[in-house]
Amino acid sequence: MSITPSTGIRSTRARIALVPLLSLGLLGGSVAFAGPALGHDDRRDDRHGCTVKPLDPKDLRGNKVDFRIKVQCDDKDGKKDGKRTVHIRQLRYEDEKGPRRTDDLLGRSHFYEEFKKDDDKARTIHSVDKVRNLDRRGAEEVYHVVSFRVQKGNGDWSDWTKWEMSEVVEVTRGR
Repeated sequence: MSITPSTGIRSTRARIALVPLLSLGLLGGSVAFAGPALGHDDRRDDRHGCTVKPLDPKDLRGNKVDFRIKVQCDDKDGKKDGKRTVHIRQLRYEDEKGPRRTDDLLGRSHFYEEFKKDDDKARTIHSVDKVRNLDRRGAEEVYHVVSFRVQKGNGDWSDWTKWEMSEVVEVTRGR
């Protein structure tokens, strides 16, 4: 005859004792993972005090459209951090309706804008592109998307922002 308790009682007690330990371990793990996420807030639409906005495309004469971009860097907190370079990437599209719903890529561009420490005026970049089908079918709908990152004077680049889309604008030939 053995004096050791049955395994059924021991395993139940062991399971009950492990619940608080596992709970603390999971809580500590989630705190460790949540810590670094606070270092950068992706909900903000600026990087190092700079903002980039895709303006509505502007219909030019003929089959050309100006896909304008507004860029501004300012020192909100009053610090003069020195020069900043804004690297902008742009994709221009012709909006396609119908069952396929695949928009036609008109073109892509990269722009670099430098801002010195006292330079806080907004700038407009003009990116003119041809709309290929404009002369054959009449009106077309166009839009563009932009994303950017900023390099501060120390050489460090921020992460790329999410793509931001302009309004879809209808353009016609010969306006």
